[in-house]
Amino acid sequence: SRFETCWPALMKDSHGVIIIFNPELPSHLKEIEMWYSCFVQQQPLLDSQCLLVAHHKPGSAGDTENLSLAYPLNKLKLIHSNLEEDPEDVRMEFLKYFKSIITLMNESREREEMSIIS
Repeated sequence: SRFETCWPALMKDSHGVIIIFNPELPSHLKEIEMWYSCFVQQQPLLDSQCLLVAHHKPGSAGDTENLSLAYPLNKLKLIHSNLEEDPEDVRMEFLKYFKSIITLMNESREREEMSIIS
């Protein structure tokens, strides 16, 4: 929280938010609600502009099936990253996410250009 004064600068003109957390730490599960509230809801960004990454450390149990997040986090795209097992899978998910952000940016730019013309 000592960085909170920097947040407005970080948020300015941002098009997407990626929140990476350790699903094995209960404190992280509470903190991601705060990050979501500050960086997504208050901006406001669409939920599709936010990506949650549950990062499993090497050698951790990595129970990817039973991570149930409460509303509103359960509406967000959630990927599990375990770089020991499946780095390619994570890479593909990141690419999909970035493509969706670029598509959104292009659409909003086209809308702005149309509103200037008309």
